[in-house]
Amino acid sequence: MAVTIDKAHIRQFNDNVILLAQQKGSKFRGMVREKPLKGNAAYFDRLAATEAVQKTSRFAPTPNIDQEHSRRRVTPQDWHWASLIDSDDVERMLTSPESDYAQLGAWALGRRIDTIVLEAARGDAYSVDADLAASAVALPSGQKVAVGTTGLTIAKLLSTKEIFWNNDIDVEDPDMQVVFAASPKSLLQLMNSTEVKSADYNAVKALAEGKIDEYMGFKFKRTTRLAKTGNTRFCIAWLKNAIGLAVNGDISTKVSERDDLSYATQVYCETTLGATRVEDEKVVEVGVDESVAY
Repeated sequence: MAVTIDKAHIRQFNDNVILLAQQKGSKFRGMVREKPLKGNAAYFDRLAATEAVQKTSRFAPTPNIDQEHSRRRVTPQDWHWASLIDSDDVERMLTSPESDYAQLGAWALGRRIDTIVLEAARGDAYSVDADLAASAVALPSGQKVAVGTTGLTIAKLLSTKEIFWNNDIDVEDPDMQVVFAASPKSLLQLMNSTEVKSADYNAVKALAEGKIDEYMGFKFKRTTRLAKTGNTRFCIAWLKNAIGLAVNGDISTKVSERDDLSYATQVYCETTLGATRVEDEKVVEVGVDESVAY
């Protein structure tokens, strides 16, 4: 591994360590259902919808409506980050970079949370029975908007909303916020579409510039961490309670002295977490052709 801390030495005449461009932590942690993680796995319990039955006479027997219980499993993984600061390097710098290193580590793990959430949204979920035997559950084809030959368009946003409506999900309810994770290219395609330019250009321009984050009932979050196959980028829309995130505490940071490495200072960050799609009906994958110009 190349060591580049010497570039921050005092001969650079810079009394601050510059943190280069990067996503500063997680964008999606607050947009999913989170629970504390204990043990080797976490479970999100589900309860299916039921229907009322007709009462056909006075004093009719009280019905007993059977409830369908099910579970989705989260298998957590450990993630960590560390970097060393040689005592000789600190002597040559005007400031110690310990806090900056710790910040970099926390941001890196925060970005990892986003990747895990996005992968869980469209990947296999695992349903478990009473004996905790697991079976993989793919995102149903009915929860996907086909890529076709277009980028992100108004038509695809309407198709996404239609899928939610057909699942009896009230996406207009202020307590049922719908997140739409979109790539930079897809947002630019949307902004340049004919329908938007003729009607809501200013709103979507503000969206692309980060001045607003809501459009057509979706709360847009721009991200570069969405999966891509060939020219197809997979944007994802979901409701907050559709994805479960299990976290073993928060990101832990430790700064310690390593006597086995010439008493260098080590900055170490770690976390344990996992995510799953809890409700298929509340997640929609939107295929976008990023070869289409904006």
